[in-house]
Amino acid sequence: MMKDNIIYNQANNQVYIKTDGDKTIIICNTEKQMEQVMDRMSSNHIFIEYEEWDEDDDKKFIVTFLLEKTTELN
Repeated sequence: MMKDNIIYNQANNQVYIKTDGDKTIIICNTEKQMEQVMDRMSSNHIFIEYEEWDEDDDKKFIVTFLLEKTTELN
């Protein structure tokens, strides 16, 4: 489980990850990375936003997810 309001980033990370409450923001360097993140996160998170920053070699893909809350059925 990820902690709230934490930036999970190290110099050797492939993607930048930040949590903000129930939101998880991930910045990818390539479209392929973004597709892999979408596949992995979609099992227990709801996709809520997509944004592109910059162009050409500096282009970044920002995806935001909301943690899916499960409820028990009685």
